[in-house]
Amino acid sequence: MRQGHEAARNAGTERDLVMRLADDDSALLRRQARQVQCPVNPASEQRLAAERWFLQHGLPAVLRPGTLVRRVWYRSVPALAAFAVTMAFSIVVVSVTGKHTIDIDGSPTRTEWFILGIVVLVLPAAAVVGWLVSRAENPRVRAAISAVALAVAALSTVFGGPSAFIVVDVIVEGVVIVAILLCTATGIGSILGWAVRVTLANLASAGSMLLRALPVMLLTVLVFFNGPVWTMASTVSRARLWMALLFLFLIAAAFLVSSTLGRVRPILQPEAKQPEDAEKLTGTPFETLPDRPRRVPLSKAEQANVVFVVALSQIVQVLTVAVVTGLLFLTLGLILVSPEMLAGLTGNGSSDGQLLGMTLPIPDALIQVTMFLTSLTFMYLAARAVGDKEYRGQYLDPLIDDLRLTLVARDRYRTATAAR
Repeated sequence: MRQGHEAARNAGTERDLVMRLADDDSALLRRQARQVQCPVNPASEQRLAAERWFLQHGLPAVLRPGTLVRRVWYRSVPALAAFAVTMAFSIVVVSVTGKHTIDIDGSPTRTEWFILGIVVLVLPAAAVVGWLVSRAENPRVRAAISAVALAVAALSTVFGGPSAFIVVDVIVEGVVIVAILLCTATGIGSILGWAVRVTLANLASAGSMLLRALPVMLLTVLVFFNGPVWTMASTVSRARLWMALLFLFLIAAAFLVSSTLGRVRPILQPEAKQPEDAEKLTGTPFETLPDRPRRVPLSKAEQANVVFVVALSQIVQVLTVAVVTGLLFLTLGLILVSPEMLAGLTGNGSSDGQLLGMTLPIPDALIQVTMFLTSLTFMYLAARAVGDKEYRGQYLDPLIDDLRLTLVARDRYRTATAAR
């Protein structure tokens, strides 16, 4: 009897073991079935990488319709982070000064020097933070950064912001956030982000461009110490000066755009495609995508986007050097222009100036002279860029080569997405 019970118990144990193994096998099969039903699509990942590549190069018009409105919040996180940096600086300013405006006149105190340092650092800090955040590809990391950015913006409505009224701060910051999302959804944000990256990259080559600007700097030194120029700067209104600067900027930009059109139009033609251009796509998301022997003509939006990006690249490069030159003149003026000299040049003009709604301990006439000389430098460099062969070989030809690469990538992207 005892042996019979032991045999029955052993048989039950074996049945339980078999059933447990069967359950484990069923669970494993179910997991495998789910993996088969929801595979990772390499083609989809490659397409996302290709779309990111075009956005990073400031070419949103190349993307298929509907692409820009996807993942808008994810792509807006760098701009939101940069905006949060400016709001954090506003919290610091309000905490230190107790005021929502910057008003520094006369000789700055230690606290006011600290505020001036914040004014100088806020834009570079925001640009660097936005660039660092743009390098983060993990969605969870970007979600955490966006939450922190919104928290900082919410705190700034109470402890900082442009106004002492919370309702006004909420409205202003809400408008800014909505504008960021709209710029991202329309592709404007990708072009602005690309322009910021180009500006930072151009700072490395500003030295060689400054050497080319040296002749005009020597000439404008004479203008800098010209009495009638200072009289004009001390009497003309800021609005009228901005109109004059815009007029000069449009003239110089027209030179650059006309030159760019002459170089870009032949490359946009369908027969301009060359086999050796495809070799440059190695290491890009387009390396393994199918290609076509003849380029499909670009749409009007694509043509405008391509010409705009190439022209804007030159404008940003020349403008960067002009602004650096203007800062040199501003520094020179702060060193040389004493109160007695300022009184003689401007007829007892004010020793304080207004800039972007801030009162700064910089003579208003010096600010306006610097703005005027910056515009003259920009015009000179723009005219030099159109006719200088050395400039074209060093700066414009690489842009044209990048454009050829972009158009080949566009052809492969269009071919791959049209086949799906």
